[in-house]
Amino acid sequence: MKRDMCVACEDGILNIRAGAIIMKDGKVLMVGNDRSDYLYSVGGRIKFGETAEEAVVREVFEETGVKMEIDRLGFVHENYFYGDAPSNFGKLIYEISFFFYMKVPEDFAPISESFTEDNCRENLKWISVEEEAQIYPAFFRTELENPVNTVKHFVTDER
Repeated sequence: MKRDMCVACEDGILNIRAGAIIMKDGKVLMVGNDRSDYLYSVGGRIKFGETAEEAVVREVFEETGVKMEIDRLGFVHENYFYGDAPSNFGKLIYEISFFFYMKVPEDFAPISESFTEDNCRENLKWISVEEEAQIYPAFFRTELENPVNTVKHFVTDER
C-alpha cells in the first residue's frame, strides 16, 4: 500500500493534501467528526505516487461513496497550524493543499463511511458559507460565495 505524503521534518510535519469543493444548491459539503468542533473539506493526504487529481477523486469516493469527476483546480493553500489528532497533537504542521471544484451529479446522495486516523466516525454536512460553524479552510467563506475561474493561492499561518 502506498504511504501518505506526510513526512517528519525537524520537530514538525509536512503534509501534502488534496481537497474537494463539492457544491450543490448554494451549499458546500464539509466533514466533521466526533473529536473536533469544526468542519473541514472533503479530502485527505496524497499518497506517494499519486497526483493531486488522482488523490481527490479517491478521497471523494472514500468519503462519499460516489466517484466524481474534477471540474478544475480552484485553490492552492499553504497552511501552518498545530495538530490536534493523537498522532500529531501539538506538533507544527506545514500543509500544502490543492482544492478542486468537483462536477457534482444531479442525483448526488453522499454516504459517509469514513473514519479519522484515531477511529472517530466522520460525518458529512451541507453548510452555507454564511453559517456560524467553524470551517477549514476559512477562506471558503469568502471565496465560495462568488467563485471565479482562476486558481488562487492562499497562505495561512497560525504559529
